[in-house]
Order: sequence, then structure tokens, then C-alpha cells
Amino acid sequence: MPQEKITFAQFHDTVEVAHQAYVQDLYTYLIDSGCKIAFDEKKNGYLASIKVGKPPRALANFLFRKSELLVRIYGENIDAYTDFLQTLPAEMVESIVNSGICGRLVNNTCSPKCTGYDFMIDGKHMQKCRYNCFEFLVTDTAKPFIRAFIEHELGQRSV
Repeated sequence: MPQEKITFAQFHDTVEVAHQAYVQDLYTYLIDSGCKIAFDEKKNGYLASIKVGKPPRALANFLFRKSELLVRIYGENIDAYTDFLQTLPAEMVESIVNSGICGRLVNNTCSPKCTGYDFMIDGKHMQKCRYNCFEFLVTDTAKPFIRAFIEHELGQRSV
């Protein structure tokens, strides 16, 4: 039996009340910026997949882990906004530092098609996996930085 289509309203209803206005605002910004957003149901909850461009490429995901809302950003163009990375709050930097290393960059053990991230933050060299490097818990502190990060990446993809 085919899976039922998930709507933004269904996704939005599962978000903590404290974050619903933020999610609504970010959703509107992404749609107005030409992004395509699809919603799926996964075992941990709903997943929002945001793509942009032609052909469409992943820009970000909204996902749930242990019933907490996270945003994963695919920072393909971080070299263009490295100064911004230096402004991230401690909780977001800690998330990056604790994320997995890129097997291809560090040990040449991952798929040759996989592209991890190689960058500096707080004077430390990072070689991180693209699938969890920029995965941030939505908190009041992180909200404006998540939005700014997405704006930077979207801006670079529009160039």
C-alpha cells in the first residue's frame, strides 16, 4: 500500500509549540526562495527534505531525533562564507566538533563520490561527514544562526 502524502500542516503540528512560528517562518522563506519541500514519515518521526536548483540538490532537512527537532544543512559552498562559521555559538560549534569524521577525506574508506567538508573553525581543522556535520538542534540560541546558514548556502547556490 502506498504511503500517504504528508503535508506541511501535519509536519508543523508535530513541532514543539515553542518552535512552530520559527518553522513556519523558515518554511515560507524557503518556498519564496524557490525551494521544493517534501515531507515523509520515518521511524523517528516526520522528515522535511528541502531541495533547490536544477537539477534539484539537497539544501537541508528538518528531522526528529528523540522527539527533538534538528536541522541538517548541506553546506556545499562553505568555502564562500567561512567568516560566518566563526560566528556560530558554542552549542553549534560543539555539535560540529562532535560530528563524525569524513571517511573519504581522513582514511579514503568511503565512496569516492562522497564529498565531506574540509574547513577550519575556531582555529581547528575539521574534516567532517556531510551527513551529520551541520546537524543542529533547534534552540532559541541556534535559530537565527540556522536561518543565516541556510541563507548563506542558498545565496551561494544562486550565484
